[in-house]
Amino acid sequence: MHIPDGYLSPATVATSYAVMIPLWAYGFRKLKSFLDEKTIPLLGSLSALSFLVMMFNIPVPGGTSGHAIGTALLAILFGPWVAFIAVSFVLLIQALVFGDGGISTWAVNAFDMAFIAAFAGYYAYNALKEKTKYAPFVAGWFSINVAALSDAVVLGIQPWLFSDATGKPLYFPFGLEVTIPAMMTAHLLIFGVIEGVFTQIVYTFLKKREVQA
Repeated sequence: MHIPDGYLSPATVATSYAVMIPLWAYGFRKLKSFLDEKTIPLLGSLSALSFLVMMFNIPVPGGTSGHAIGTALLAILFGPWVAFIAVSFVLLIQALVFGDGGISTWAVNAFDMAFIAAFAGYYAYNALKEKTKYAPFVAGWFSINVAALSDAVVLGIQPWLFSDATGKPLYFPFGLEVTIPAMMTAHLLIFGVIEGVFTQIVYTFLKKREVQA
C-alpha cells in the first residue's frame, strides 16, 4: 500500500503536505498530553509491532503485494490521534531507512495508513464494542479497507488530472477503473481479514493480561 516516489504529481505532493502538516501539529499536541510512564512502553512496543507487520509483504495475483498495518489496534488502545502520530512516524522510518514508500509521498501514505485508518478503526470499534466481542476484528478489517480505497483514489486520479497534450499520463498511468478493483479486491478478501485477525488477537491478549494484572 506504500506509494513510492515518482507516482504522484508535484501538485498532489504539495497539497498532501499542506493538509497533513496541521494535522501532524495537532496530533503531536494530543500525543504529548497522553504520554506518561505507563503508556510510553506499551505505545513504543505496539508501534514497533506495527512497523514489523508492515514489513511482511504478501504477494497477490496481478504482480503486486500487500500487508497489515496495525493502525486500528493502536487507535483502539490509545485513541485515533495518538495512533495517527505513531504510525506516521513508523512510515517515515520505513521510507528513510528501508525505501518502503517515499519522502515525497510520505504525507499521502500517512493520510491513508495513519490518519484515515486510525479514525475508521476507532469509530468502527466504538460503534460495535457493546454489540459483539469481534469488534476489534471488524475495526481492523474496516480500517485497512478504507485506507486502501483512499490509496486507490489518490493513484487513480493521477492520469485524469495530469496528462500531456496527447493524453499520455505524466505520473501514475492507471485510472480509477484499474486502481479501485486492484486495491479493493485484495484488501476486502485477504489483507482486511489478516488485519482483522491481527487486531483481534493482540487486543484480546492485552486485555487478558490487564485483567490478570
